Amino acid sequence: MTTVAPRTDVRRHELAEFLRSRRERITPEQVGLVRGPRRRTPGLRREEVAQLSAVGVTWYTWLEQARAIQVSPQVLDALARTLLLDPTERTHLFALAGATDPAPHTLCPSVTPVVRAVLDQLDPVPACVQNSRYDILAYNTTYRRLLCDLDALPPEDRNCLWLAFTDPDWRDAMTDMPAARRLMAAKFRASMAEHLAEPAWKALLARLEAASPEFREVWARHEVVGPGGRAKYLRNAQVGTLHLEQTNLWLGPAAGPRVVAYVPLDERSRERLRRLHELTLSAAAA
Repeated sequence: MTTVAPRTDVRRHELAEFLRSRRERITPEQVGLVRGPRRRTPGLRREEVAQLSAVGVTWYTWLEQARAIQVSPQVLDALARTLLLDPTERTHLFALAGATDPAPHTLCPSVTPVVRAVLDQLDPVPACVQNSRYDILAYNTTYRRLLCDLDALPPEDRNCLWLAFTDPDWRDAMTDMPAARRLMAAKFRASMAEHLAEPAWKALLARLEAASPEFREVWARHEVVGPGGRAKYLRNAQVGTLHLEQTNLWLGPAAGPRVVAYVPLDERSRERLRRLHELTLSAAAA
Protein backbone atom coordinates (compact mmCIF):
# COMPACT_ATOMS: atom_id res chain seq x y z
CA MET A 1 0.00 0.00 0.00
CA THR A 2 1.35 3.41 -1.01
CA THR A 3 1.23 6.19 1.57
CA VAL A 4 1.03 9.80 0.40
CA ALA A 5 2.63 12.33 2.71
CA PRO A 6 0.33 15.11 3.96
CA ARG A 7 0.66 18.35 2.02
CA THR A 8 1.91 20.20 5.11
CA ASP A 9 4.75 17.68 5.49
CA VAL A 10 5.79 18.21 1.86
CA ARG A 11 5.75 21.98 2.37
CA ARG A 12 7.89 21.74 5.49
CA HIS A 13 10.48 19.56 3.78
CA GLU A 14 10.55 21.83 0.72
CA LEU A 15 11.00 24.84 3.00
CA ALA A 16 13.80 23.10 4.89
CA GLU A 17 15.64 22.17 1.69
CA PHE A 18 15.20 25.64 0.26
CA LEU A 19 16.58 27.36 3.38
CA ARG A 20 19.52 24.97 3.49
CA SER A 21 20.37 25.55 -0.17
CA ARG A 22 20.20 29.34 0.24
CA ARG A 23 22.31 29.22 3.42
CA GLU A 24 25.02 27.17 1.76
CA ARG A 25 25.43 29.57 -1.15
CA ILE A 26 26.11 32.68 0.99
CA THR A 27 29.73 33.40 1.92
CA PRO A 28 30.60 34.89 5.33
CA GLU A 29 32.09 37.94 3.62
CA GLN A 30 28.76 38.75 1.96
CA VAL A 31 27.10 39.32 5.33
CA GLY A 32 30.04 41.02 7.06
CA LEU A 33 31.49 38.00 8.86
CA VAL A 34 35.14 36.97 8.98
CA ARG A 35 35.99 33.59 7.46
CA GLY A 36 37.92 31.55 10.03
CA PRO A 37 40.84 29.31 9.03
CA ARG A 38 39.03 26.11 10.09
CA ARG A 39 35.71 26.73 8.34
CA ARG A 40 34.49 23.58 6.59
CA THR A 41 30.79 24.38 6.26
CA PRO A 42 29.80 25.50 2.75
CA GLY A 43 28.31 28.95 3.07
CA LEU A 44 26.97 30.11 6.44
CA ARG A 45 26.56 28.03 9.56
CA ARG A 46 23.10 27.59 11.08
CA GLU A 47 24.07 29.56 14.16
CA GLU A 48 25.25 32.44 11.97
CA VAL A 49 21.91 32.59 10.15
CA ALA A 50 20.10 32.48 13.49
CA GLN A 51 22.28 35.25 14.94
CA LEU A 52 21.92 37.52 11.90
CA SER A 53 18.15 36.94 11.83
CA ALA A 54 17.72 37.44 15.61
CA VAL A 55 16.16 33.99 16.16
CA GLY A 56 17.16 31.08 18.37
CA VAL A 57 19.70 28.59 17.05
CA THR A 58 17.61 25.62 18.18
CA TRP A 59 14.48 27.05 16.57
CA TYR A 60 16.26 27.66 13.25
CA THR A 61 17.77 24.16 13.37
CA TRP A 62 14.28 22.71 13.80
CA LEU A 63 13.13 24.76 10.80
CA GLU A 64 15.84 23.19 8.62
CA GLN A 65 14.89 19.79 10.03
CA ALA A 66 11.31 20.27 8.75
CA ARG A 67 9.80 20.08 12.22
CA ALA A 68 6.20 21.21 12.74
CA ILE A 69 6.82 24.69 14.16
CA GLN A 70 5.11 28.03 13.52
CA VAL A 71 6.95 30.70 11.52
CA SER A 72 5.79 34.31 11.63
CA PRO A 73 5.96 36.65 8.61
CA GLN A 74 8.39 38.87 10.56
CA VAL A 75 10.82 35.97 11.04
CA LEU A 76 10.51 34.99 7.37
CA ASP A 77 11.28 38.59 6.45
CA ALA A 78 14.42 38.50 8.61
CA LEU A 79 15.53 35.19 7.07
CA ALA A 80 14.94 36.51 3.55
CA ARG A 81 17.16 39.52 4.27
CA THR A 82 19.89 37.45 5.93
CA LEU A 83 19.98 34.95 3.06
CA LEU A 84 20.05 37.75 0.45
CA LEU A 85 17.02 36.38 -1.38
CA ASP A 86 16.01 38.09 -4.59
CA PRO A 87 12.31 39.03 -5.03
CA THR A 88 11.37 35.73 -6.69
CA GLU A 89 13.15 33.66 -4.05
CA ARG A 90 11.50 35.73 -1.34
CA THR A 91 8.07 35.03 -2.83
CA HIS A 92 8.92 31.32 -2.96
CA LEU A 93 9.96 31.35 0.72
CA PHE A 94 6.67 32.85 1.86
CA ALA A 95 4.68 30.50 -0.38
CA LEU A 96 6.37 27.44 1.11
CA ALA A 97 5.71 28.73 4.61
CA GLY A 98 2.06 29.47 3.76
CA ALA A 99 2.46 33.06 4.96
CA THR A 100 1.64 36.50 3.56
CA ASP A 101 4.64 38.65 2.76
CA PRO A 102 4.47 41.91 4.77
CA ALA A 103 6.75 43.65 2.23
CA PRO A 104 6.21 41.94 -1.14
CA HIS A 105 8.10 44.58 -3.13
CA THR A 106 11.30 44.46 -1.08
CA LEU A 107 14.33 45.22 -3.26
CA CYS A 108 16.83 42.47 -3.98
CA PRO A 109 19.44 42.55 -1.17
CA SER A 110 22.08 41.38 -3.67
CA VAL A 111 21.82 44.81 -5.28
CA THR A 112 23.10 46.83 -2.35
CA PRO A 113 23.85 50.58 -2.54
CA VAL A 114 27.52 49.66 -2.94
CA VAL A 115 26.77 47.40 -5.92
CA ARG A 116 24.67 50.15 -7.50
CA ALA A 117 27.55 52.58 -6.99
CA VAL A 118 29.89 50.13 -8.72
CA LEU A 119 27.53 49.94 -11.70
CA ASP A 120 27.47 53.73 -11.93
CA GLN A 121 31.25 53.96 -11.67
CA LEU A 122 31.64 51.51 -14.55
CA ASP A 123 29.83 53.88 -16.96
CA PRO A 124 30.33 54.20 -19.90
CA VAL A 125 31.18 50.49 -19.76
CA PRO A 126 27.75 48.79 -19.91
CA ALA A 127 27.08 46.68 -16.83
CA CYS A 128 24.16 45.01 -15.07
CA VAL A 129 23.44 42.59 -12.23
CA GLN A 130 21.95 39.26 -13.33
CA ASN A 131 21.03 36.10 -11.48
CA SER A 132 21.46 32.59 -12.86
CA ARG A 133 17.93 32.75 -14.29
CA TYR A 134 19.00 35.69 -16.53
CA ASP A 135 16.80 38.18 -14.66
CA ILE A 136 18.25 41.70 -14.95
CA LEU A 137 18.14 42.99 -11.36
CA ALA A 138 19.89 46.35 -11.89
CA TYR A 139 21.81 48.16 -14.64
CA ASN A 140 23.75 51.34 -15.31
CA THR A 141 23.01 54.14 -17.77
CA THR A 142 24.89 52.72 -20.74
CA TYR A 143 23.49 49.21 -20.38
CA ARG A 144 19.99 50.65 -20.33
CA ARG A 145 20.06 51.17 -24.11
CA LEU A 146 22.80 48.75 -25.16
CA LEU A 147 20.42 46.14 -26.62
CA CYS A 148 16.99 47.72 -26.12
CA ASP A 149 15.38 50.35 -23.90
CA LEU A 150 15.10 48.47 -20.62
CA ASP A 151 13.31 51.32 -18.85
CA ALA A 152 10.43 50.93 -21.32
CA LEU A 153 9.88 47.28 -20.33
CA PRO A 154 7.87 45.98 -17.39
CA PRO A 155 10.10 44.38 -14.71
CA GLU A 156 8.87 40.86 -15.51
CA ASP A 157 10.21 41.20 -19.08
CA ARG A 158 13.70 42.28 -18.01
CA ASN A 159 15.18 38.85 -18.54
CA CYS A 160 17.96 38.27 -21.07
CA LEU A 161 16.68 34.88 -22.19
CA TRP A 162 13.13 36.15 -22.66
CA LEU A 163 14.34 39.21 -24.60
CA ALA A 164 16.69 37.16 -26.81
CA PHE A 165 13.79 35.03 -28.02
CA THR A 166 10.95 37.59 -28.09
CA ASP A 167 12.16 41.21 -28.33
CA PRO A 168 12.82 42.55 -31.89
CA ASP A 169 15.28 45.25 -30.77
CA TRP A 170 17.30 42.79 -28.67
CA ARG A 171 17.38 40.29 -31.51
CA ASP A 172 18.54 42.95 -34.02
CA ALA A 173 21.39 43.93 -31.72
CA MET A 174 22.85 40.41 -31.61
CA THR A 175 25.10 39.76 -34.63
CA ASP A 176 25.26 35.99 -33.99
CA MET A 177 21.71 35.51 -32.74
CA PRO A 178 21.24 31.76 -33.51
CA ALA A 179 24.48 30.79 -31.75
CA ALA A 180 23.88 33.24 -28.89
CA ARG A 181 20.36 31.96 -28.21
CA ARG A 182 21.53 28.35 -28.29
CA LEU A 183 24.32 29.16 -25.83
CA MET A 184 21.98 31.05 -23.48
CA ALA A 185 19.46 28.20 -23.46
CA ALA A 186 22.25 25.72 -22.67
CA LYS A 187 23.46 27.86 -19.74
CA PHE A 188 19.89 28.22 -18.50
CA ARG A 189 19.38 24.44 -18.57
CA ALA A 190 22.62 23.87 -16.66
CA SER A 191 21.61 26.41 -14.00
CA MET A 192 18.05 25.09 -13.75
CA ALA A 193 19.24 21.66 -12.62
CA GLU A 194 19.47 23.04 -9.07
CA HIS A 195 16.07 24.76 -9.26
CA LEU A 196 13.77 22.23 -10.94
CA ALA A 197 11.07 22.47 -8.28
CA GLU A 198 11.07 26.25 -7.94
CA PRO A 199 7.98 28.01 -9.33
CA ALA A 200 9.83 31.00 -10.79
CA TRP A 201 12.08 28.80 -12.93
CA LYS A 202 9.18 26.62 -14.10
CA ALA A 203 7.10 29.71 -14.90
CA LEU A 204 9.86 31.24 -17.03
CA LEU A 205 10.38 27.96 -18.89
CA ALA A 206 6.65 27.60 -19.58
CA ARG A 207 6.43 31.21 -20.74
CA LEU A 208 9.33 30.77 -23.16
CA GLU A 209 7.96 27.52 -24.57
CA ALA A 210 4.55 29.12 -25.11
CA ALA A 211 5.93 32.26 -26.78
CA SER A 212 8.78 31.01 -28.98
CA PRO A 213 8.98 28.08 -31.42
CA GLU A 214 12.71 28.85 -31.72
CA PHE A 215 13.14 28.34 -27.98
CA ARG A 216 11.24 25.04 -28.08
CA GLU A 217 13.54 23.79 -30.86
CA VAL A 218 16.73 24.81 -29.01
CA TRP A 219 15.45 23.51 -25.65
CA ALA A 220 14.75 20.10 -27.14
CA ARG A 221 18.50 19.66 -27.79
CA HIS A 222 19.16 19.21 -24.03
CA GLU A 223 22.49 21.02 -24.33
CA VAL A 224 24.27 22.30 -21.21
CA VAL A 225 27.08 24.84 -20.91
CA GLY A 226 28.70 26.31 -17.81
CA PRO A 227 28.88 30.05 -17.05
CA GLY A 228 31.56 32.14 -18.69
CA GLY A 229 32.27 35.28 -20.69
CA ARG A 230 33.30 35.79 -24.30
CA ALA A 231 34.03 38.43 -26.94
CA LYS A 232 31.09 39.47 -29.10
CA TYR A 233 29.91 42.04 -31.62
CA LEU A 234 26.73 43.99 -30.88
CA ARG A 235 24.82 46.32 -33.19
CA ASN A 236 23.47 49.32 -31.33
CA ALA A 237 20.78 51.24 -33.20
CA GLN A 238 22.18 54.61 -32.05
CA VAL A 239 25.97 54.31 -32.30
CA GLY A 240 26.68 51.30 -34.54
CA THR A 241 28.68 48.10 -34.12
CA LEU A 242 30.52 47.47 -30.85
CA HIS A 243 33.27 44.90 -30.19
CA LEU A 244 33.01 43.95 -26.53
CA GLU A 245 34.32 41.38 -24.07
CA GLN A 246 31.69 40.08 -21.65
CA THR A 247 33.04 39.39 -18.18
CA ASN A 248 31.31 38.16 -15.01
CA LEU A 249 32.11 39.58 -11.57
CA TRP A 250 30.53 37.20 -9.06
CA LEU A 251 28.76 38.63 -6.01
CA GLY A 252 28.85 35.21 -4.35
CA PRO A 253 29.12 31.58 -5.44
CA ALA A 254 29.02 30.96 -9.18
CA ALA A 255 25.35 29.94 -9.04
CA GLY A 256 24.32 33.28 -7.55
CA PRO A 257 23.99 36.85 -8.82
CA ARG A 258 26.79 38.50 -10.75
CA VAL A 259 27.80 41.81 -12.29
CA VAL A 260 27.99 41.39 -16.07
CA ALA A 261 30.18 44.03 -17.76
CA TYR A 262 30.91 44.58 -21.45
CA VAL A 263 34.42 45.96 -21.86
CA PRO A 264 35.33 47.59 -25.21
CA LEU A 265 38.05 45.78 -27.15
CA ASP A 266 39.06 48.64 -29.43
CA GLU A 267 39.15 52.43 -29.39
CA ARG A 268 36.23 52.80 -31.79
CA SER A 269 34.00 50.74 -29.51
CA ARG A 270 35.20 52.74 -26.51
CA GLU A 271 34.27 56.02 -28.18
CA ARG A 272 30.90 54.67 -29.28
CA LEU A 273 30.11 53.58 -25.73
CA ARG A 274 30.90 57.08 -24.50
CA ARG A 275 28.53 58.43 -27.14
CA LEU A 276 25.81 55.96 -26.13
CA HIS A 277 26.22 57.00 -22.50
CA GLU A 278 25.83 60.67 -23.44
CA LEU A 279 22.78 60.01 -25.61
CA THR A 280 21.09 58.00 -22.86
CA LEU A 281 21.73 60.74 -20.29
CA SER A 282 20.34 63.35 -22.71
CA ALA A 283 17.22 61.27 -23.33
CA ALA A 284 16.64 60.84 -19.60
CA ALA A 285 16.96 64.59 -19.02
CA ALA A 286 14.58 65.52 -21.85
